Amino acid sequence: MAITDVLVPQLSESISEATLLNWKKQPGEAVQADEILIEVETDKVVLEVPAPASGVLAEIVKADGSTVGSGEVLARIDTEGKAAAAAPVAAPAAEAPAAAPAAAASAASAVASPAASKILAEKGIDAANVEGTGRGGRVTKGDALSAQSAPAKKPAAAPAPVSLSLDGRPEQRVPMSRLRARVAERLLQSQSENAILTTFNEVNMQGILDIRARYKDQFEKEHGVKLGFTSFFVKAAVAALKKYPVVNASVDGKDIIYHGYFDIGIAVGSPRGLVVPILRNADQLSIAEIEKQIADFGARARDGKLSLDELTGGTFSISNGGVFGSMLSTPIINPPQSAILGIHATKERPVVENGQIVIRPMNYLALSYDHRIIDGREAVLSLVAMKEALEDPQRLLLDV
Repeated sequence: MAITDVLVPQLSESISEATLLNWKKQPGEAVQADEILIEVETDKVVLEVPAPASGVLAEIVKADGSTVGSGEVLARIDTEGKAAAAAPVAAPAAEAPAAAPAAAASAASAVASPAASKILAEKGIDAANVEGTGRGGRVTKGDALSAQSAPAKKPAAAPAPVSLSLDGRPEQRVPMSRLRARVAERLLQSQSENAILTTFNEVNMQGILDIRARYKDQFEKEHGVKLGFTSFFVKAAVAALKKYPVVNASVDGKDIIYHGYFDIGIAVGSPRGLVVPILRNADQLSIAEIEKQIADFGARARDGKLSLDELTGGTFSISNGGVFGSMLSTPIINPPQSAILGIHATKERPVVENGQIVIRPMNYLALSYDHRIIDGREAVLSLVAMKEALEDPQRLLLDV
């Protein structure tokens, strides 16, 4: 028997532990190299753990729900074994004893004949899933030839929303996911460590609506992505941050760190909780590049495929509650950043222009900022700069 260990991936320095989700294979089942065996949830992302080699899953060392750290052994693969009947899974959060080599080899050889094993391997069928007609239930060559492939397993679904019967007075206790617990911790940290104030303004979105109406079809045909609103807000934010660098700064002890780059976090809702992937060097990206990255972030956030690097850092964030219908909110700063822009639903409202009441598509903007380093003047003026850029979007193209 040749054993290869399945290890927890290397976690980042800021992450000390992770939680195992659901094993996709059981002991005795065949595995292929790079086949995903289990997902590991950290406080930022869900990481997939692939099989390091082909063979048979000989042992699960850490069960579903276990807390693990970088480099810990999760399971063991017998690279010379053949598929066997499923063995018991380890008890939660406890290490199971290593399987005896002789017993594992005996179980593997009792399931299928060599000729049957070869045929089943070519079909991609586990011998444990085939009913054997040979002596002692052994899978024969004839059994293997007549075996049909089982339907492909569906990927693990996102956590289902809690559903309670309204009869009586029911309650259901559900533990927070590691990601949800970390979000809660960071939000409390932000409120306790930052002197958060919020300033508001409103923006007439007619100019952007006109551009989208005129170019959206051509834009999508040319770039393969829809022309949304968020890219304009990113461009407007960058323009304002260039004028007021302290809004793009962060606090480190008693020092202020001014960042000579613009890494904009985009808050994205996912089935497992809120994540904030980062648009690196947003000032160097075109509208199309921003839209493509945002669309990609959204898709991979839903599937839990964002990497740790994509969720680390950032100098300023944007949260779009408008996609859910929010009219006004006070966003919470994402540490260690010092400011965040909240954007909301665009609605037609009566406004006064030149002494006349007219109807315009208006959007309320909210800028939450850390008053320890950002004074009201810089906060208000930076939000006004964003408003002016959005109301005259051609300025974004000319960088004026």
